Formats: sequence, C-alpha cells, structure tokens
Amino acid sequence: MHKFILFEADHIVVMALTLIVPLILAFVARRSSPVADAAFRHGFAALLIGTWIAWYALFVDRSWLAWGNALPLNLCDWATIALLLTLIWPDQKTFELAYFWAFAGTIQGLVTPDVNYSFPEPQFVVFFMSHATIIAAALYLTLGTRMRQVPASLPRVIAWTMVYAVTASAVDWMLGTNYGFFRAKPSHATFFDLMSAWPYYIPETVLLGVLAALVLYLPFFFSDRITKARMS
Repeated sequence: MHKFILFEADHIVVMALTLIVPLILAFVARRSSPVADAAFRHGFAALLIGTWIAWYALFVDRSWLAWGNALPLNLCDWATIALLLTLIWPDQKTFELAYFWAFAGTIQGLVTPDVNYSFPEPQFVVFFMSHATIIAAALYLTLGTRMRQVPASLPRVIAWTMVYAVTASAVDWMLGTNYGFFRAKPSHATFFDLMSAWPYYIPETVLLGVLAALVLYLPFFFSDRITKARMS
C-alpha cells in the first residue's frame, strides 16, 4: 500500500471535490424546488452517519478503538452533531456552530490529515469522507439552503467553543486522553507545529479561534453593509 504523502494527487483531488460538489449542488438547489434542497440535505446527513459508523467499524476491526478515540469529543465530532441537526431540522443556532467549527476546525484535518496510506486504503477513505462531508455540507447549507450568520452568532459560537474546550480538557485530565490536543500536540504534521510548546500553544489556539470566527463572519458583514448601502 502506498504511503500517504501530503498534497499528492489523491489528497488534492479530495480537497477539490470538497469545494466543487457542494457548489454544483447549491447551483442546482437554488434553481429547483425545495424538494431538491431537502434531498441534498438528507443525502449529506446520510453520508455523515454512514461514515461515522464506518469509522467505528474500521477501528473495531483493526483493534484501534481506545478511550483516546472512542468518545465523540473531537471538535469534528461536535461539528458533525451540529451539522446533522441542521441538515435534518434547519436551525440558525446549530447552523452557526456547524459553519464555524467546520471552517475553523475540520478544514485543518482535511489539509493536514492523520492517515498512514493513500487511496484506496480504508482509513484514507473513511477519514477523508467524514472530514470532506463536514466541510461540503456546511458550504452547501450556506450557498444552497441560503443559511447565514448574524451578529449574535459570534458570541454564541465563542461561548459554545469554550464549553467544548472545558469538556474536552476535563475528560483529558480524568482519562489521560488528548481530545482537542489540550495535553500534547498531534503526533503528525499540523499547524500546531508552527506554535509554541505546551502549554503555551493553548492560549494561542484560543486567540486564533476567536480571530478565525471574526474572519469567517466577514463575508456576511460586508454583504449586510452592501445591502444596506443599496437600500439607503
């Protein structure tokens, strides 16, 4: 089996499809009846559930399942839950969590994945299917279902992200795990390698998370300003 190499052809293809597929689906949905939007949303939900089940099946089959990966305490897990709720029952508050966690957190896993071998190794397929679907679904909800962020989204997302951080770090302290990377940096190459040593990278991560939330809100901020200027 060919060892995974960062930004090799299969990696680039996955990242490209993660953007192209939701753009095509959004184009179709905006020119079709609400039935198409519901079908696309439910399709994304089915993919998320299917890949989550496949992930557990793979880890059980290979005897990889342990306290450090069995609990849904990675930020991507929380993004998946928020996305599933939004895809099935569109709601502003779950959408804003899914949007920010997908584009500020999950995208890092897509760019610097924790996989050993390239396509078609099952670990590669399951990992990228789950992470790519999270990002693609969040993008589709924004462009296809036309959900959006509001000014109140920022404090709510920051507050819920702090809830996640406290929860994950508490479990890490009790079980000796490393959910959220609060006890150590990832063992594979990631953006954490550019940051300070433990524990100093933790406040740096919090600051970067707040800045990421502000940057991710900018498209909606400018859209509102343009709309307001046109109406005045």
